[in-house]
Amino acid sequence: MKAWGPLRPLVDIVGGRGLAELSRRTRQVVLLAGAVGVVTGLAVAVFERLTAGLLRVVVSLPLGVEACLPAVGLAVAAVCLRLAGRRVSPATSDEYIRAFHDVQGRLELRAVPARLLAAVATLGSGGPLGYEGPSLYAGAAIGSYFQRRFARLFKPDDSKVLLVAGAAAGVAAIFKAPVTGLVFALEVPYQEDLARRMLLPAAISAAVSYVVFAAVAGTEPILPVSGQPPFDLVELGGAALIGLAAGCLARLFVVVVTRAKATSTQGRAVLRVAAAGGALAATVLLADLFGNGRLALGPGYNALRWALDPHRAVVAVAALAVLRLAGTAAAIAGGGAGGLFIPLVIQGALVGRAVGGLFDAGNTTLFPVVGMAAFLGAGYRVPLAAVVFVAEFTGRPGFVVPGLIAAVVAQLAMGRASVSPYQVSGRVGHLERRLRLPLSAVVDTEARTVPPDASIEDLFWQHLVGTRQQSAAVVQGDTYLGLACVEDLSALDREAWATTPVRSLMRTDAPVATPSWPLGDAIRAMEEAGVDRLAVRDGDRFVGVITAAGLLQLEELLERTDASSETSRRLAAVDRGGHAGGDLHGRPRRWRLFP
Repeated sequence: MKAWGPLRPLVDIVGGRGLAELSRRTRQVVLLAGAVGVVTGLAVAVFERLTAGLLRVVVSLPLGVEACLPAVGLAVAAVCLRLAGRRVSPATSDEYIRAFHDVQGRLELRAVPARLLAAVATLGSGGPLGYEGPSLYAGAAIGSYFQRRFARLFKPDDSKVLLVAGAAAGVAAIFKAPVTGLVFALEVPYQEDLARRMLLPAAISAAVSYVVFAAVAGTEPILPVSGQPPFDLVELGGAALIGLAAGCLARLFVVVVTRAKATSTQGRAVLRVAAAGGALAATVLLADLFGNGRLALGPGYNALRWALDPHRAVVAVAALAVLRLAGTAAAIAGGGAGGLFIPLVIQGALVGRAVGGLFDAGNTTLFPVVGMAAFLGAGYRVPLAAVVFVAEFTGRPGFVVPGLIAAVVAQLAMGRASVSPYQVSGRVGHLERRLRLPLSAVVDTEARTVPPDASIEDLFWQHLVGTRQQSAAVVQGDTYLGLACVEDLSALDREAWATTPVRSLMRTDAPVATPSWPLGDAIRAMEEAGVDRLAVRDGDRFVGVITAAGLLQLEELLERTDASSETSRRLAAVDRGGHAGGDLHGRPRRWRLFP
């Protein structure tokens, strides 16, 4: 075989060695994706049965009790997140998108039970959020665990394959829509792009998860839709009009949800839960004026069935849409855990029904279904997933064409807004990727902090000189108070250092970041404030700091990651006889800096 020289790699592949190795690894990855689908399908089935069972009990109670129970659910969710989750956030779908763009790309399993219990409490008590968020999060966490457990089977560039596969499995199971789960998991991390190299594992995981979930929960559609849309210019023009209205209203939805998310981290938790619970009770009582307080409770399928009745007044449908939006915002502001996929779908259906009612449309099914695709596609920036969801949700592919028209128009009207702050527009180069990384990639959660009652003497010798830092974060318990900088010590006499507490000299106006900040914004804030570190806070909870030294370590980490990826690509083309860095004819390759 030595006579083959540099052609030996090609001979090995033709002879079956390389092909057999590639086939073996591919089978292993596919089998792992299937295993993720099985576990996710079972987990989602348990979650759905438990949550739906609680909700059935809630909606069977008297109206006054129904109105009060969402507040109880928010209180239980707050306890779960604070105690069992050690103050983790209630985010579910956002956590998947954040992990996808994170350097490490992992979801910690210890936070999963707390978030799922919070979701059961929120949704089971009638919170107007979706089941798909916790389902997607559970699947992504399961996939992340399998990815770490069998990391040897994956190349560096494929470090998030099972994360995406698990997310696809979660959505596929809860909606009984495997293609929707697949497309949504691939599309939602980006606003104008798709995740690559993950199609086959995600498809297998989504299909297996759907089969497992259907074996437990049955194959009945969530909401049967009748009717067949016509294809005349009037109806297609109406679809475009609904897309325009949905895009504009989805921007308002994003503004309301964004402010609600910000409110969920401010002030005292008891006051937030009480205020949010009061708002939710008000929506239930107002919805009862339309005939049933349940219209404001749960994910919204009852509201959709109610709105599809052609005898409903347009004003009543529009009022219900406002109540549903207010309830969703209140649940988020109160710290509830749940998804936004279904709230977007319900809002779109109500908008479509209202527009159709204004023009006295003969087809009462077309416009609500088209509104679903437009509102969902605009809110989450997932037009493909929205159209596929409509096709699977209704079981009628005839809705695809008008839905696609509406989704495109809604995207144009939406601009660059999105319900998720972690989405990025698309895959970028090395420099842009560094600057757009979230601070969770570099935050030092083990950084030393100084208590506010420590002396300036201790601050100087133990926290500044001892650690060779120019500043230190002042933290009491898990609450961030300010920043103590070495340059401020010159304003105090040396003799007073031993008796002066740190709180008297700390800076309270130093910038404070959140884990979702992109790295570029953090660097800019540090430069403008003239500090060598930036405190990172999640709500009232101190998370850690980022430092100039940490940024240098990030650069080294990224360079090692890029180098390992490049090395893997080179080794794949190196023959077994030791001919490195050349093509099949032994000529040196020309490597581009930005592949």
